[in-house]
Amino acid sequence: MNFIIWLVVGGLIGWVASMIMRTDGQQGIILNVVVGIVGAMLGGWLLAPMFGAGTINQNDFSIAGLGVSLLGAIILLAIVNLVRRGSPR
Repeated sequence: MNFIIWLVVGGLIGWVASMIMRTDGQQGIILNVVVGIVGAMLGGWLLAPMFGAGTINQNDFSIAGLGVSLLGAIILLAIVNLVRRGSPR
């Protein structure tokens, strides 16, 4: 059951991040889930120690944990945009 919640929350975080970065039309639901989960891992490694919060990958479903996961997903999309286009959106 925890895995299903993890996928749903990861998908929502990936979707919100893609809406913020304006890449939602280019990716589907599967890529939103991947971006949310990988972005949460990125946020956990880079941002969680600075904010003192966990991520969804660490079963921290608090506001701070969701925020760190969202920031990680946004950073991941910015990196992908840099690699694809040569400039961030």
